[in-house]
Amino acid sequence: MSQSFLPRSQRGILYMVLASLLFSTGGLVLKWCDWPALAINGARSFFGALVIGGFMLLTHRKLILNATTILGAFSYAAMTTLFVMSNQMTTAGNAIVLQFSCPVWIVLFSLVLFHNKPTRKEILVLLLVAIGILCFFLDSLSAGHIVGDLCAMISGFFYAVLFMINSLKGGDALSSVLVGQLVSLIFLGPQALHCQWTLPNTLSIMWLGAFQVGAAYLFFSLATALISPLQASLISAFEPILNPSLVALAGYEKLSGLSLLGAAIVIGAVVWNSLPKKTQSISSRTS
Repeated sequence: MSQSFLPRSQRGILYMVLASLLFSTGGLVLKWCDWPALAINGARSFFGALVIGGFMLLTHRKLILNATTILGAFSYAAMTTLFVMSNQMTTAGNAIVLQFSCPVWIVLFSLVLFHNKPTRKEILVLLLVAIGILCFFLDSLSAGHIVGDLCAMISGFFYAVLFMINSLKGGDALSSVLVGQLVSLIFLGPQALHCQWTLPNTLSIMWLGAFQVGAAYLFFSLATALISPLQASLISAFEPILNPSLVALAGYEKLSGLSLLGAAIVIGAVVWNSLPKKTQSISSRTS
């Protein structure tokens, strides 16, 4: 009954916006934890698995294990590990903008796997988002962080795979995320036993696990089941704006006028792409 308040697509958009807001806290909170990247991803996966697993138990949702969900689990583990590594080896701006190459990969995957050609509007929105993000991070992208930048780009590839999971036969993003978290916990979690569990580190790990990946990927999984992979990835463009913005507000990095222009372009493009078709047609007639 609660689902009747919003249409299917609008619920998907809302879930993806909530996911992006939670994802965007990662850059700042990672600054507060002095653990190695692999230990961080292993330990936070414990709290993330509690959130995702608890939701699946409460909603009586079955865990689906097949080739597609295992592919998604591997992609999740690789994407999150590489992203944490990139955040420690390059700036938050570099990490998030290079990871956001994922919409380009999604267009290529959709074209190769499903022969779905992007519409003119989707191509235009994609170009606007690329221009906006390029403006936003033009002053932060540098040649001095090659390894970290490379990790972020590869992370974007695996992020695109995760966006596609619900569109593939037998796919279930929630199952993929849960299994991916358990894999990360088993293989990387033991490294956290050798780290210092100070109050800032402990609170950071709990937030990163329960909210920045746990609740965020819960909303992410629900969203990608309701809207297209490309639309979901474009809505997530809010993350590469908010992530370094929070880091800048905390004094770790600085924002320029060009960055603010890029933010306006990205947000405008995403809002335009997310408008209901009726609203778009009304806007076109009035203009």
